[in-house]
Order: sequence, then structure tokens, then C-alpha cells
Amino acid sequence: MQWRFYGPDAVLIQFGERIGNEAFECSRALIAELEANPPPGLIEFVPAFTTLLLEFDPALAQDLNGIVSCWIDRFATPAAHPLPQARLHEIPVVYDGPDLDHVAEAHKLSSEEVCRLHSEPVYKVYFLGFAPGFPYLGDLDPRLHTSRRAVPRTRIPVGSVAIGGEHTGIYPVESPGGWNVIGHTPIVLFDPSRRASDHHEAGAFLLRAGDRVKFLPAARSTS
Repeated sequence: MQWRFYGPDAVLIQFGERIGNEAFECSRALIAELEANPPPGLIEFVPAFTTLLLEFDPALAQDLNGIVSCWIDRFATPAAHPLPQARLHEIPVVYDGPDLDHVAEAHKLSSEEVCRLHSEPVYKVYFLGFAPGFPYLGDLDPRLHTSRRAVPRTRIPVGSVAIGGEHTGIYPVESPGGWNVIGHTPIVLFDPSRRASDHHEAGAFLLRAGDRVKFLPAARSTS
């Protein structure tokens, strides 16, 4: 595990030598340690696939090297130990998206096979990004890996379930986007008015990095 300065008030911890599930579990361990025992002056941290960005109080900039050097060994210790099972979210999906047939045709599958392959795995939430609460989910069945649209849409409805490359995700807000929309869910992923106590400590964001997601195929409403 390595780290480097990322501007005057931040550092980037890298564990790129780890791959797949090992990297995911390492990230989970580091997040758990940061939440339980944050280093002095930590303002925010942002996880990604193989990195963790830490932002500190600018007033501590002169001491940042010492703070991080002291804590990096502590980070490495929890990263080496297994963690309890991550939270599992069961999310219903109606597979009625405008790109469902395109994904099926691209892989010589039926629409029903796309729905089955997409809903079979238990996905990992690697990180949130692009839009507030947008989860990058792995690991999508390789038979469904589909390039992003050549021309992004200017408007994708909230709750759209989509495929982009080797990942799947859910649009938490209405926004432009280039992922292939294969369905939608009524579950609210991002609600700035939601308090942590209202939804199992979720707060504004239903999903967090390190959580797991299981899609449940749902019938299309006839009302």
C-alpha cells in the first residue's frame, strides 16, 4: 500500500497491487477504520476501485506528512483482516428499459436472458460517483458487458437501471447519461431530506461503498 500528496490538503492512498475482491475488501477495511478511528483533521474521504482519497483541514497542512506516515501503518493492519458480511440491499427492478433489446441483440441473447443474467449476481458497491448516490456495481456477468452509448441521452429518469461497460448502476437523480438503460426501480437512492435514523442509518444516501445489492425482477405495473 502506498500514498502520495494529492494537493496541499489531501493524500491519495493506493492499493492498486490488489485486484478484484481483494481490492474491494481492502477498501471496506480502510473505510471501517476511518469511520471508527479517523486521523486528526480528516474532513472527508472518497473511495474508488483501488484508491482512497483523504481530505484534511488546511490548518494541518504542515503536519500532514507526519499524520499520514503515522496512520498508514494503522491502515495496513485492518486491511489485512476479514470483515463481517456487508449490508445487503434487495432492489426490485422492472426490466422495461429502452436499451434492453439493444443489449440483448448485441450479445445474441433474448431479453429474458438479459434480465436473468443481470438479476442473478449479488453485486458489490465499489464506490459512489458521477451523480449523488450513483453506485458503480460489480461484478456484472461478462456476457452483459456493453459499451456506453455513442450518443448520450440528455435525460435519463431517476431510478433507471443501466449497464455501462463492465458495470451496472442506478441513476439516483434525473440526469444526462450514456449508459444502456435496461429497467427501472422505485427505490429512492438519494434523498437529501432523509435522516440517518429514517432508513437503517442510510441518511441521504441509501447505498454506501462496501454494500451489496441484489436485484429482484418485478412485474410491470398495469395501473
